[in-house]
Amino acid sequence: MRHSIHGMTEEENVVRPHQEMAVLSLEEKKYLLGVERGDVAGTRRVLQRARDTAHINVDCVDPLGRSALLMAIDNENLEMVELLLEFGVETRDALLHAISEEFVEAVEALLDHEERTRKPGEPNSWEALPPETATFTADISPLILAAHRDSYEIIKLLLDRGAALPVPHDVRCGCDECVRSRREDSLRHSRSRINAYRALASPSLIALSSKDPILTAFELSWELRRLSALEHEFKTEYQELRAQCQEFATALLDHTRTSHELQVLLNHETGSPQVPLPEPGAPERMRLSRLKLAIKLRQKKFVAHPNVQQLLASIWYESVPGFRRKNMLLQAAEMVRIGAMFPLYSLAYIVAPHSAAGRTLRKPFIKFLCHSASYFMFLFLLILASQRIETAAGGLLWGAAPHGEPLSRRGAPPSLVEWLILAWVSGLIWSEVKQLWDMGLREYVHDMWNVIDFVTNSLYVATVALRIVSHFQVRREMSAGMQWNQPREKWDAWDPMLLSEGLFSAANIFSSLKLVYIFSVNPHLGPLQVSLSRMVLDILKFFVLDILVIFAFSCGLNQLLWYYADMEKKRCTTGTSLTANGTFPDPDACIVWRRFANLFETMQTLFWAAFGLVDLDSFELDGIKIFTRFWGMLMFGTYAVINVIVLLNLLIAMMNHSYQLISERADVEWKFARSKLWISYFEEGGTVPPPFNVIPSPKSALYAWRWLQRRLCGHARAKREHMRTIRRKAKQANERDFRYQAIMRNLVRRYVTVQQRRAECGGVTEDDVNEIKQDVSAFRCELVEILRNSGMNTSTVNAGAPGGGGGKKNRQKERRLMKGFNIAPGGSLAPVDEFLASLHHEHGGSHGAAHHASLQAGGGGVLGGRATYRGAVAACVTVYLIVERVLAPQHDQRPSHVFSCSPRSATRPRRRIIDYIL
Repeated sequence: MRHSIHGMTEEENVVRPHQEMAVLSLEEKKYLLGVERGDVAGTRRVLQRARDTAHINVDCVDPLGRSALLMAIDNENLEMVELLLEFGVETRDALLHAISEEFVEAVEALLDHEERTRKPGEPNSWEALPPETATFTADISPLILAAHRDSYEIIKLLLDRGAALPVPHDVRCGCDECVRSRREDSLRHSRSRINAYRALASPSLIALSSKDPILTAFELSWELRRLSALEHEFKTEYQELRAQCQEFATALLDHTRTSHELQVLLNHETGSPQVPLPEPGAPERMRLSRLKLAIKLRQKKFVAHPNVQQLLASIWYESVPGFRRKNMLLQAAEMVRIGAMFPLYSLAYIVAPHSAAGRTLRKPFIKFLCHSASYFMFLFLLILASQRIETAAGGLLWGAAPHGEPLSRRGAPPSLVEWLILAWVSGLIWSEVKQLWDMGLREYVHDMWNVIDFVTNSLYVATVALRIVSHFQVRREMSAGMQWNQPREKWDAWDPMLLSEGLFSAANIFSSLKLVYIFSVNPHLGPLQVSLSRMVLDILKFFVLDILVIFAFSCGLNQLLWYYADMEKKRCTTGTSLTANGTFPDPDACIVWRRFANLFETMQTLFWAAFGLVDLDSFELDGIKIFTRFWGMLMFGTYAVINVIVLLNLLIAMMNHSYQLISERADVEWKFARSKLWISYFEEGGTVPPPFNVIPSPKSALYAWRWLQRRLCGHARAKREHMRTIRRKAKQANERDFRYQAIMRNLVRRYVTVQQRRAECGGVTEDDVNEIKQDVSAFRCELVEILRNSGMNTSTVNAGAPGGGGGKKNRQKERRLMKGFNIAPGGSLAPVDEFLASLHHEHGGSHGAAHHASLQAGGGGVLGGRATYRGAVAACVTVYLIVERVLAPQHDQRPSHVFSCSPRSATRPRRRIIDYIL
């Protein structure tokens, strides 16, 4: 129960309209007070009399709108609930209140009562209430509320009775119902969707209603992620629900006990019967389809779970047993040895893929080392090309241009190093094309490194294309007799050779940055790589705002200073000054005029000014006036304050915040990134590294021949084989699903059992204390009733006592109820003097008085005086509490088993204690 201020629960804090709250008579107040304190016998007499004479309204409510049934539910008094239902009080939304209080027995009693009394075609009792008087909104059904409370027993009880929870419509749905709901009340429409998804995200509901709880949690988490991006107003709520789904899927992994269970769990493919289920200890390769789905849907905690990581590590290092037990030096030597042999492994796989060397190359770790060694060789060739190794070698080994011309001339043919680079680039492009074909465009672009590879390969292709254009351009100039072998400083600014060199240098940068991806497997560099990725995103966000600021100030400065920049340009071209000091050459004019010549140059000036590379001398332009220089420097100073002091510090704060977020979950982020890399090498394709992957292999030729044979002359045979394959795959699918469902049921059972034990082992709450107080109050009422029925005089119970009983808080609650206002309902109440006196007067005062007189005359009677009676009651209550504590493990009123939904026994333990005392 969640409490708000003044001790009221959230539901109780909703005040109902005053037309429901008629003035209560004294009898109705006594009736409500008797229900509040658990006086079952007294309430039964009142209800019987009300049925005969209708002297009170049994459905009356207190000033806060609580009926007698709601009071009994708040106090978790099952006997009182059953008594009120027996006499036909209106239930209204009592079922929802019972679910909110997680009062399982009352929920079952109310459901039974609803089934008995509800006529076909009529709405349910909680649906018939008008919205103005209902405590809960119209979209809250019993199943939704039970899912909000995550009450396993109540959810199971409702599902067994046919309750269902429809999936809410898409946030962009344009059906008539959604359009009408948004038009009537957009807030209620959004809140109803949140309530529905909060119910769908309940772990207990997922465990009870889904055949594949892990898949359901994955899909729901991804849907909530999408909703958080679409409905920014409720982003926090959706993110909390998404985290709840991820926690549930991860919690199920905690209960896997064997490697076989984990393998079946991670290899399960939904709707794909083509892959047979691996047997325990089988050597065949695992597909890890469920794990790939978790990576695709970004279930980071699930992927980073220790059980999953242990399985991935065992698959990753299966080809090098004992590798992780070696020290760092031996591990490095082993990796260098395997990497140096990548040409031999590649050729062996091309010639004989099923040989020992060919099968070795298919192992994930060996495959990773060979691909990494190939990429290191590619980077080494790039270094040789950037250092102009062919010039250093004199052109003897690497080749030289015709007629003894250097290779840096326009249209020069590629050198040997460049031919090797071209071969590697061809292999890299072919590898990306195959990956794009296998993954699809949508999934391919979701990986940032795939986008970087695409940009890098595009730059290399553009470089080659421009080199070819330059070569043919030179050939055409040679044929036309034009001067084609000019020195580089006389080339055109947009010469294809210069453009190709610029693109090639940019491609080298991207190629070198790919090492960050390779080193992500390292436990020391991997977390840094994850932090770098997050900071790159922050920098990109910052540059969007920074460019806007630079553009704004560039427009102003260029408009102000363009004329004087043009004068500086004339000084640069003519070598003369236009001032009164005469004519003289100015070497700085060729630099200064570019600062504010146009909008693009002005933006460059302001960009470099953020790094302190532009000084105030740039405003000392030829012919500039005092006001113009002052106004320009003021604008420049304002820009420096905004960009340098504010925005750059904002960027630092953003990067620091991102690093703090990453550092808190650095282990999860790194393991998720490493798992993505590992999974990419578990695939069957892309075994041979570049540049050997462009060589056609006999296996590829065999596959092409089989495909051609099936297409041309194998239709009848293929049809027969297809039918046999379908039957075989169907059998495998049934076996796979049977094993998966068996394991999933075990995981859910273990999860629910552990959750129930945690709930039972929790500390004492306010609800527990209130329940004990209610039991004590009800026991006292029953004891007074038994003593009255035995002929004893109970007229002096609390009569004339200055304080009554039950403590100050209980007396305060009783007084407020009796006086017509009650700002803090709930809890247990003790009898007040007026109420007990009236009950004694109405139900046996004469007989009790006679018996009391006889006891007083006897002198030392059993209960001779008021003090003796009070002591006896206190002693009985003490005995009751002690005995109940002893008998509680044997006579627990709540269900002892998590799957039990049987109602609480009507015979409470305190009745046995009363009989024992009497």
